[in-house]
Amino acid sequence: MQINGAEQRRGHVLMIAGDSATRRRTVQVLPSENLAALSMVPVSALLESSLPSDTTYLDGLHDQNALLVRLRAAAATPGPLFVYLSGRLTTDRRGQQLYLALSRTTTSTARYTALPWEWLGIELRTRPQGLTTVVFDLAADKGAWPLLKEYGTLPASTAAKVFGVVTPPGFVGDEGVSTYTRHWIEQLRRSPERPTNARLHAFTVSAAALPPGALVLPRAPEIAAYEPVRQPTSNAPRGLAGDAPFLPHHRRADVSAEPDRPVRHPAPDHALAPDQQPPQPGPVFRPPAGPSGTPPPVPGPTDDDRRPAMPGHRPRTDPARQPARARQRDIVVQQQTAPAPSLLPAPTALVAQDPRPHIHALAQAGRHTEAALLAQMWEQHALQTGGFDSPLATQWVEIRADLAKMSGNFMLATQLWIGAGQARLVRQSPDAPEVLSAAKSAHYCWTQLRDVAKARECGPDLVSLLRALPSLDRRHLTVAQQRLEFLHGAPDES
Repeated sequence: MQINGAEQRRGHVLMIAGDSATRRRTVQVLPSENLAALSMVPVSALLESSLPSDTTYLDGLHDQNALLVRLRAAAATPGPLFVYLSGRLTTDRRGQQLYLALSRTTTSTARYTALPWEWLGIELRTRPQGLTTVVFDLAADKGAWPLLKEYGTLPASTAAKVFGVVTPPGFVGDEGVSTYTRHWIEQLRRSPERPTNARLHAFTVSAAALPPGALVLPRAPEIAAYEPVRQPTSNAPRGLAGDAPFLPHHRRADVSAEPDRPVRHPAPDHALAPDQQPPQPGPVFRPPAGPSGTPPPVPGPTDDDRRPAMPGHRPRTDPARQPARARQRDIVVQQQTAPAPSLLPAPTALVAQDPRPHIHALAQAGRHTEAALLAQMWEQHALQTGGFDSPLATQWVEIRADLAKMSGNFMLATQLWIGAGQARLVRQSPDAPEVLSAAKSAHYCWTQLRDVAKARECGPDLVSLLRALPSLDRRHLTVAQQRLEFLHGAPDES
C-alpha cells in the first residue's frame, strides 16, 4: 500500500514458543503459557508504537524451515519489530552450536529439528538500527549451559536490542507463566507511561526472584549505557522525574523584566492548610508556606528544588536573611498569584502518585545513593504511620533490597531480603508466594557475594530462613548449606 507516493510503514510482532523445559518431571519453562499471557498485552505496548502492525504466533512448530520463513517475513517489515522467544535452549551432539528446541527436538536431531540461534542474528542483521527488539525467556539444558558459561552471553544481531534471561538447568520454575515474563508484563501494565525496554527489563529483573546463577542480558550496570533515559512528556511525570528546566517555566511567571510589579493571576479555588499537606512523593512539589495555602513564587531552581523531597519534608525559609525589598515583593505575590490549574495536578491528586517509579529511575540513572536515601526515608515514614510490623514497611524493605542489588551492594541486599522474609513469616504462611520470593532473592544475592567473611556472616541467617520454608525447593537449602560449610573452611580474603 502507498500513501502519497510513500510506502506505509507497518510494525510486526513475532512470538515463538519452542519446546517446554522439564527436568525429572519438574517444569522450568512452559512457552505456551508465556505466549498466551503475552498475547493479552496490546500490540502497541509491545512495539512501543501506534503504527498498524501484524502479529504472528508460532506455537507447536517442529519444522525449522517453516520457522525460518516466518522469521524472514518478520525481518522484512519496514517498521518496528518485536520478537519474543521462550523455550528450551539446547545444543547439538557436537556441542558447538546453540539451538532453540522445537516440539520434536532431541540431542541427536537438533541440527534438523531446532532453530539455530545464529539464524536469528543472520536474519536481523540487515534491520535498521533502533527498530528491532528481541526479548527471550529461556531455560538451558545440561548440554547448552557450559557453552553459555563459556560465551558469557547469548549472541545476537548488533542491529537488535536484546533483553532476557536464561535459567540454568535443574531449577524448578513456576507452574504457568514463568517469573521473568510474568513480571515483565506486570511492570508494563503498572507503569503510568510506557518505559523504555531497557528500563522495563531492569524493573523486571529487580522484581523477579530469578534462580541463582541465571544469565541476565543485559546486566543492570550495563543498562544505562545500553539505552539513554527517555524524558517523560506529560507534565506530572516530568515533575516527578525532576525535570529542572521544565519546572521554573510552569511554576512561575516571568517577572525578570519588571521585578517590582507583581503578576496577577486568578485566585485559587481552594488550597490545603499547612497541617493537611500530605507527604511529597517527588522532588519538586513544595508544601504551602502561608495561611492562604498558596505556594510562594519560585525565582529559579534552588537547592531545595534539586533535592529529592522526603516524606513530610518542608523547605526552610529564613525571612531575616532576605532583603527587605524581596520580602515585600514576596508578600505581594503570595497574595495575588497562584499556579495555573491546568499545568500540574491539584495537591490532593499528588497523594496517589507512586514514588517507586521515580526511585527506580534514579537508580537506573546511576544515582544509587539518592535512590537508597529516598527509599529509606519512605520506609521510616511507613514505620511511623503503620508500625514496625506493617505490610507497607516490609514492602519498603524489599524495595531497598532491590536498590541495593541494582547498585551491586549484595551484602546489604542479602541482609534486607532476609529481614523481609522473616518479617513476612510473622504474619504470612511459609508457603506464601511473597515469603518464597524473598527467600529466593536473598539466596541469589548471597551467591553473588565474593567476600568470604561477608558471605560467612550472612550464611547462618539465610540457612535459618530457608529451613523455615518446607514448600521451597529443597535444593536452595542444600546449596546454601554446602556453600556455608565451604566458607567455614576457607581463609578470609586479605
